[in-house]
Amino acid sequence: MAVTPTCPVRYDPLDEATLADPYPVLAALRAHAPLVWHDTMECWLVTGYDDCVRVLRDHASFARDPRRLGRTVPEASLSVQVLDPPHQAAVRSAFMTSLRAQDLPALQERARRDIAARLGVLAPQPVWDVMRELAQPVALNAVADLLGVSPPPLSAWVEVSDTIMRSMDGGLNADLVEPGRRAREELSKLVASWFTATATGSPAGLLGHVRARTADSDPELGRYVVHTARVMFQGGYSTLAAAIGNALDTLVCNPQVQRVLREAPQLRSTGVDELVRYDGPVQGTSRLAAADVLLGGTTVHRGETVTVLFQAANRDPAHFENPDRLVLDRSPNRHLGYGWGTHACLGTTVAQRVLVALVDALADQPGLLQAAGVSRRRSTATMRAFDQLPVTFQP
Repeated sequence: MAVTPTCPVRYDPLDEATLADPYPVLAALRAHAPLVWHDTMECWLVTGYDDCVRVLRDHASFARDPRRLGRTVPEASLSVQVLDPPHQAAVRSAFMTSLRAQDLPALQERARRDIAARLGVLAPQPVWDVMRELAQPVALNAVADLLGVSPPPLSAWVEVSDTIMRSMDGGLNADLVEPGRRAREELSKLVASWFTATATGSPAGLLGHVRARTADSDPELGRYVVHTARVMFQGGYSTLAAAIGNALDTLVCNPQVQRVLREAPQLRSTGVDELVRYDGPVQGTSRLAAADVLLGGTTVHRGETVTVLFQAANRDPAHFENPDRLVLDRSPNRHLGYGWGTHACLGTTVAQRVLVALVDALADQPGLLQAAGVSRRRSTATMRAFDQLPVTFQP
């Protein structure tokens, strides 16, 4: 296999300095070359915005579904996030149609009330943890509300979800794969119970709508629907919890932005979108070259892995003016914080609404958030999230 020389920029996504602030090394990667080979990760890294979007759009050249290259995929993994067009169309249509049928403004208001009630309890405390006491319960409740199911107990759910999320880095640490498989099996049993005709607590929201639309479908589509429900529940929760943590960390580090969002409610919608661009939850995603293809002036050979680095693309100065600044009224703002295209997060619209609800609830508090201890980033490459984020309200 002929590849270009390895990039001299050292990129270790799990390095402590990179976990704390990945943007300097991502900028160095992007400046060196739009496409670089990473020996340890055994993949091409794509860092420029235009090249990232091309990989995500060009389904003919870049496969999400490994079966297109003769590789095996566990049946339980075949969801809307793995299937490529046109095979993805039916299951994606079922979920998107059902999503559009939901009363999202009402969901946003319920999320705002949930957040406001929690902040009312937390505000008097000298120190509280964003992740454990706000982001995790709010994300779980919001995603369960959207899907129309009862949320599982928080502590048990966090353990299952975190195990699944860590297994996404199985390419860097093989020991994470088997625990992730077992956690997915456990979650699959819960999700499958939502789709049984006699299940108590059957879904009423989005999943109820999906189930009604696909009740008479062929068995294959039915399996894809259940697997996609599992991915949407777990992925929606983990992405939203991470996004809440990252957004609040950014606001803590930029108190002037807190003040602007408090005083200018008309900026909150574009403002939360900018917070996701600035420090989003999802680091990237991978594709397989379905044929030899020229990308970034370099030939990528069939079967080679291409990793799209969303965070690098979101700070590309060729696409975003002043990319390292928070511009609350940035428009257009076609960032890759939730992915792009047919494999983007299905719950993007809901995540944005919950983040607006978060900013609305914060604006009603008498003080500004400030750091109240040492934060700790989660040691994960795929998802950028906090394990611990202690804060307090400054009077």
